[in-house]
Amino acid sequence: MFSDIGALELVTLVVLAVLVFGPDKLPKVIQDVSRFIRKIREFSDSAKADIRSELGPEFKDFEFEDLNPKTFLRKQLESNEDLRELKELRGTFDLKKEMNEVADAVHGRETAPAPTPAPAAVNGSPDLLKKQDKRDDQGAAERPPYDSDAT
Repeated sequence: MFSDIGALELVTLVVLAVLVFGPDKLPKVIQDVSRFIRKIREFSDSAKADIRSELGPEFKDFEFEDLNPKTFLRKQLESNEDLRELKELRGTFDLKKEMNEVADAVHGRETAPAPTPAPAAVNGSPDLLKKQDKRDDQGAAERPPYDSDAT
């Protein structure tokens, strides 16, 4: 519950509580708040138990955390064996390399292309992600003209 509160923030909250409630009433307020939290937890646990009992034995593995969309999707994606290709594709993408290439292109530096195996065309269609290499007569890469008014 308090995993994202630092030590300084906790000390600030304690000092603020002492100033607002006073040292005389502070223990009573802490007891009331802890009793209230305990009652809410008991109510929540009893509601979960009632829902589980009403769902029946076919939902014995049901967890309420699965209702969170992130958790549900993560479980579904991990259990699905058809997504191996997506994981392989994700593993081949190198964002740092792509950002370095863009930075080098912006700064006008030439980068040595990394040796990457060329993927074969699927169903006879060309690879749209492959960069087209345009070279002039001397073999240098063709660059578009620089227009200072456009930038």
